[in-house]
Amino acid sequence: MNMLLGIGNTLRRDDGIGCFVARRFANAGWKTVECGTAPENFTAVVRRERPDMLVLVDAADMGLLPGDVRRIPPEKIEDVGIGTHQLPLSHFIAFLAPDAGEIVFVGVQPKSVADGEAISSEVLEGAERLMAHIRENTLDRIPVY
Repeated sequence: MNMLLGIGNTLRRDDGIGCFVARRFANAGWKTVECGTAPENFTAVVRRERPDMLVLVDAADMGLLPGDVRRIPPEKIEDVGIGTHQLPLSHFIAFLAPDAGEIVFVGVQPKSVADGEAISSEVLEGAERLMAHIRENTLDRIPVY
């Protein structure tokens, strides 16, 4: 079993893209959890399920075009954070490492993180490409940041 955690603030436009993906993604063998801004509140779910692969999806400021998607290695997570989370994602990932076979953090470049609930069309298109990669088991084809 694999697990996808969608992270972000749905009241700050494109920062809610991780939550959008968690709500929309469905595929056999996958469990999804919409974590909002406090993914640490869902550590018990991950520890109980012990997924073979844990995919975290969040908006990440990588200086790319809106909607661009990248796999972000642990040592670069702090460089791309938008800062709307309670606990730094690098700490969250390190905490869960013993309970998941593989952890992959995927960032989607936002266009706007201003107040509002609408996600930009470019970021929605990036999310659709990301979900296709997950469904087709081709996450390794997403470039590394």
